[in-house]
Amino acid sequence: MKTNQRFTFTALAAAVLFGLSACADMSSQDKSTAIGAGVGAVGGAVLTGGSAIGTVGGAAVGGVIGHEVGK
Repeated sequence: MKTNQRFTFTALAAAVLFGLSACADMSSQDKSTAIGAGVGAVGGAVLTGGSAIGTVGGAAVGGVIGHEVGK
């Protein structure tokens, strides 16, 4: 069981590291779009009880709002 937990933690840490390094050369507007999409996806999932359509819709709306705010 501990091996499984260790693997999960290592995989999660690697994903976060690679995710953060991918944002290094993004413009401010690109970062706002990505943050908006992430927040929108979480909001859509919460509001629809985890529905895939709600999550994708929330990500789309959040991305558009983040794009416009980042201008």
